[in-house]
Amino acid sequence: MEIIYHCFGGSHSSVTAAAIHLEMLPTHRIPTREELMALPYFDKTTDNDFGLIKLMGVDGYGNRVYVLGKRSLGDRFSRVLKGVAELMGVERELLVVNTMIYVNWVMMLGGYVSRRIGLPMFGRPVVCYGTRKAFLDLVGLVKTVKVKAAH
Repeated sequence: MEIIYHCFGGSHSSVTAAAIHLEMLPTHRIPTREELMALPYFDKTTDNDFGLIKLMGVDGYGNRVYVLGKRSLGDRFSRVLKGVAELMGVERELLVVNTMIYVNWVMMLGGYVSRRIGLPMFGRPVVCYGTRKAFLDLVGLVKTVKVKAAH
């Protein structure tokens, strides 16, 4: 199965969810800022990355886990990906997960300052704080996804 976690920038909530899925982050405690910053793609996307599906890794069931930044397309993007998979006859092999529901205003502010304005020195501490606040909700989302992916 192919699992795509997506969010606005493909840099924070989707990367965190994919890292939880791949057991790159603990689920029994909130990760440190350093653990978040060590993740591939966390707070590292550029304008050229939008729309690119980037492999984060392979889970214990052999499912490939990806991240994607899709800007303001929202759930419409999930429907497009699912529609293309259906046209190709592989809809049961694709799981598209929108992580935006768990993005809080602190993450938005920090991501905006770090990625859009280009001031990571100021935005990263803020986005890390917001991501840590949303972490347990992302853990819950990933648990649900893993149940679907195991079947």
